[in-house]
Amino acid sequence: MTLDFRYRRLGYVALNVSDIERSIGFYEPLLGLQGAGEAANGERLFRCSPRHHDIILHQAAEPGLRRVGWEMESGEHVGRIRKHLASLGIATHDVGGNEAAQLGIHDAFRITEPNTGATFEYFHSFDEAPNAYVPTVAKIERLGHVVLGVQDYPAAEKFFMEQLNFRASDRIDGGVTFMRCFPNPLHHSLGLSNAGTNRLHHVNFMVTDVDDIGKALWRMKKNDVPIVFGPGRHPPSDSMFLYFAGSSVGRLLGLHPGAANGQRRRHRAAGEGSLGADHGRVEGQVGHRHRRAERDRSRHRRAVAR
Repeated sequence: MTLDFRYRRLGYVALNVSDIERSIGFYEPLLGLQGAGEAANGERLFRCSPRHHDIILHQAAEPGLRRVGWEMESGEHVGRIRKHLASLGIATHDVGGNEAAQLGIHDAFRITEPNTGATFEYFHSFDEAPNAYVPTVAKIERLGHVVLGVQDYPAAEKFFMEQLNFRASDRIDGGVTFMRCFPNPLHHSLGLSNAGTNRLHHVNFMVTDVDDIGKALWRMKKNDVPIVFGPGRHPPSDSMFLYFAGSSVGRLLGLHPGAANGQRRRHRAAGEGSLGADHGRVEGQVGHRHRRAERDRSRHRRAVAR
């Protein structure tokens, strides 16, 4: 099947947090995001780029993923993907005019993605931000990607590739698939992780300077933020990483330095082989894979959901 809808990019990620004021005190001074106002239901918007917003925080009883926004190439492509999803029997729901205006998005609708259980939002174009994004404690270039844990990993990968027009860029041992939304040239904006339950795995931010990794490590430790994985290096891209727990989010946040071109490296096609283990430190140990890091991270969950 040839799919006729095209994406522009990962638009934003909205997170449920158990203590929004505590989270604001984390995302601005410690992570380096810039406040961008409020939206419906008291949601707080944050930026790490010239766009209207990149992250949304929503006060909730339980922390985790609220939704993922995907920016399409145009209103025509929003209509095309909506028609396609309806043909699959997936219910679509309009985003109300007032809420859309507060979010600075156009022609937006939402679905429940059937494999991850996540709420996906599709729209075209952001309103312009009222002022320039100014980096503070970290030279954040952009929102990088979101990784979702999925219970039925093979079915999810198949659905995203065959029905949602994603491409697999790389895989790790049948445990993680890194995917790009076609025809966006960046290596990946979504990851699917083989997990026992459907849940948020982590959100990533790309930084321009490798020194930001060391500085973030110092900031997080100074403020008693659990370091879950790293610092280390991904062998395929040779990029460094640091994963730490997000305040009141209950999941991981990660920093990766990226090249100025956004790491538009060659995509590894299915069948070319899987990627090797990351080289990094998990609680003082070396050479663990992502799945080992996931098990180690579970020991921190009670402390994370603050």
